[in-house]
Formats: sequence, C-alpha cells, structure tokens
Amino acid sequence: MPSVPKEEALLDYTTSCLLPTPWAQFTLHAFVEHATGKEHLAMVLGDIGNGEPVLARVHSECLTGDVLFSQRCDCGAQLEGALKKIADEGRGILLYLRQEGRGIGLVNKIRAYRLQEAGADTVEANLALGFHADARNYALCEPMFAQFGIKTLKLMTNNPRKIDAMEKLGVRVSERVPLLVNRNAFNTAYLDTKAAKMGHMMQPLAETVAQDGEL
Repeated sequence: MPSVPKEEALLDYTTSCLLPTPWAQFTLHAFVEHATGKEHLAMVLGDIGNGEPVLARVHSECLTGDVLFSQRCDCGAQLEGALKKIADEGRGILLYLRQEGRGIGLVNKIRAYRLQEAGADTVEANLALGFHADARNYALCEPMFAQFGIKTLKLMTNNPRKIDAMEKLGVRVSERVPLLVNRNAFNTAYLDTKAAKMGHMMQPLAETVAQDGEL
C-alpha cells in the first residue's frame, strides 16, 4: 500500500492486525501522532485502494459513549452504525481519532457535563471552559487516508465541518451518508444544539435535500 513520507507526515503508521467484530473481520491499523504521541486507529474492510469512492466514517473518541454506553450523546450508536454499514457494503474504512470531547479531553468533557447539568448547552459549556465549541484537528485524516490510497469518500456524517475539512485536505466527498441514530430523552437537547449552533444536519437526508436543494 502507498505510504506517506515520514518527513511530511503528521503521524507514523506503525502496525496492523486482524480484528473480528460482531459484523465483520476488519483489519486494524495503528498510527502514532508526532506532536502528541496519541495513538489513532483505522479499521479497514475489503479493497479500499482501487480508486472507487470508499464508504468512510471519521469518528472521534468518546469513551463515555463508545465504551460506557452513555445516552448523553449519539457517539456510541454512530460508531456501531458505521461499522454495520461498512460490513453490509463489504468495503470501507473507519478512522478512530483520539480527540475526546470534540478535542478538549476526557476530564474537561466531564467538567463540561457538570456545566450542562447546571443549565449550559454543549457549546456554552465548552466556551465557558475556555475552549472552542469544536477543537478537533482533521488534518490527521489526510495522511491516514493517503496510507491506503484513498482519494474519494462516501462520508458517514451529520457534520458539515467534516465534509469541508476533507475537501480542504484534498480528499473528495462524493456522497454524504447520514447517521441519525439513538435520539433519546437524555440527548435531545444536545442534538438540537448541534443542529442549531453547529450546523449539524440532523434531519433525514430526503428532508435536507428537499429544503436546501443540496447536501
């Protein structure tokens, strides 16, 4: 597979292994970020380097949702839903970026949750702690996709910022695949805030196209 020259990369490709899951046996690839030492992952299924658009998910770590089953967000359900979609297609990639709490870290995310319990929304809580509403760095994605020769995505996301970020990195998004999952009594306000303040596309795709005329 193509590799990114070390002097140009933001991270190093290190190793891989097979990873059986309930939906398919993926190949798990590990990367180490130069600046922080954080370990980022890519879960790959099938032939993704043949030049055809690749079904993809760029997923930021959410320990509370992905591992502890929190219902305060939709992250764990999005992770599971994306892996299921890739397995159904028989081909795709999921990048797992270690950018907890939209980039503010686990402890600060818990602090933000306390502020939300006192009445702040998810954006107000991050700002009150001195962070941006979304502090994630998507530049890491470019060398990760380049490692596998991926240039065009069918991107599973509700977040227009991810689409813009991929396009700016030179990774074309040919299609947006919505991931509308696990709206519940605990996360309705959170999801509504992401739609109202961060532009997340939380309507079914058909409704979005009908109202906006484009993705």
